[in-house]
Amino acid sequence: MRRPIVGIIGNHHLINDSYEIHGGGRMNSEAVSQVTGAVPLIIPSDPAIVSVAELMDTCDGFLFTGGRPNVHPEEYGETPTPAHGDFDRNRDRIALPLIQACVAAGQPILGVCRGFQEVAVAMGSTLHPEIRELPGRMNHRMPPDGTIEEKFALRHTVTFTEGGPFHRLMGAREVMTNTLHGQGIKQPGARFVIDGHAPDGTHEAAYVADAPGFTLAVQWHPEYRAAEDPVSRPLFAAFGDAVRAWAARKAPQSVRQIA
Repeated sequence: MRRPIVGIIGNHHLINDSYEIHGGGRMNSEAVSQVTGAVPLIIPSDPAIVSVAELMDTCDGFLFTGGRPNVHPEEYGETPTPAHGDFDRNRDRIALPLIQACVAAGQPILGVCRGFQEVAVAMGSTLHPEIRELPGRMNHRMPPDGTIEEKFALRHTVTFTEGGPFHRLMGAREVMTNTLHGQGIKQPGARFVIDGHAPDGTHEAAYVADAPGFTLAVQWHPEYRAAEDPVSRPLFAAFGDAVRAWAARKAPQSVRQIA
């Protein structure tokens, strides 16, 4: 039996300031292959190249990854400012409708960092452009210097809702995570259910209410050492279970069914 296919939403990059590519981090591909048990397929995020319908027909699930550009604030009804940073409008035009279509169909999705924010915006949420400037918040951004190990080091706890899907999945109400983001959720949409918080109140884990399929999203980066990390591994493994169920055309796994 073939492995299911997980589409990894790619990011636009310029090599040597001139050569355009759609790329994906090796950590994401390794997590999908090694822990989810699926074939990782990097998606060119451009509606001139691929359509939502084609992607859903080709892939069994989708990983919405982190990325330097942010979701454009027009997508949640606000005016862009310098604080909002860089944008990738083509990724917005693929990722947001793809999330909405997958949620409606029950096709599994997993959101990570920017992907967490994409799921939030697709479900009607708004974003803060720079949460470290809010009273009482810590700096969640990636350290500017140091090794990869230092940048992805565990930096704060995340506390999950008692009895919620993340508590059931992790077997613990509190876990340690890394943190490498500047933006955060301002106002969650009606169906975007916050299921975990950092000590400063920043929203860190969520799912889509009443979705017929797997719709978990996290603000941290679980792809780092996913095969050995005790928090990352169950997250990608549960995603894999949902993807295989979809590939076999079984009933999609609801977040409420996570043991």
